[in-house]
Amino acid sequence: MSTSPSKIALVTGAGSGIGKASALALLRAGYAVVLAGRRADALQATVEAAGELGQHTLVVPTDVTDPASVRALFEKTVATYGRLDVVFNNAGIGAPGIPLEDLTYAQWRAVVDINLTGPFLCTQEAFKIMKNQTPRGGRIINNGSISAHAPRPNSAPYTATKHAMTGLTKSTSLDGRKYDIACGQIDVGNADTDMVSRMKAGIVQANGQIAIEPTMDVENVANAVVFMSNLPLDANVLFMTVMATTMPLVGRG
Repeated sequence: MSTSPSKIALVTGAGSGIGKASALALLRAGYAVVLAGRRADALQATVEAAGELGQHTLVVPTDVTDPASVRALFEKTVATYGRLDVVFNNAGIGAPGIPLEDLTYAQWRAVVDINLTGPFLCTQEAFKIMKNQTPRGGRIINNGSISAHAPRPNSAPYTATKHAMTGLTKSTSLDGRKYDIACGQIDVGNADTDMVSRMKAGIVQANGQIAIEPTMDVENVANAVVFMSNLPLDANVLFMTVMATTMPLVGRG
């Protein structure tokens, strides 16, 4: 029988893509993992994919845009495990790739609420736990994007929130110092998930042309999240970019 994990991680958007891969990698690295996301069935699929390690998971269906839902998520985490060591603010969405002037307010607001307000709410709750637990402190990892550096065409809501995530990361890193809370950001480029599968068929470039873009295995991102998580709290990866080597980022535009 496997021993009980000594460190606890919480992953939002854990039912698919980067969140699912990272949750599974953290389990393999010896963490107990709280799986948060909107769809209970998708979270359960992550548990099943973990095999025997699934016994070290806690499934909490969560709406990260709802303060009460986020508060309940963190309360259940502490009630179950007694502490929290790592939070991966991963949940995110994009808006339809249509001209900026055609986006609706609802489309804009949905992206802002999930991509920015959600991580803020989770960070607040994590601070309340991490600053008061023994041993004190913990780590928060934010899922940024290469869009935090260079936008794609017709991506104003997503790009704006990912630029804002950079500001949240820096503020969290600064404000967390006095509590031994480290915060870093991972900016991902073209990980092979359902969200970026369309790139294999071609995606619009800055010059208006359609081009097929290279992708990389999502496990590369998951392994990077584990690396960041495993650092001692006196060390921090403030920003890390993990991308398909030949994707058009450098020189983009």
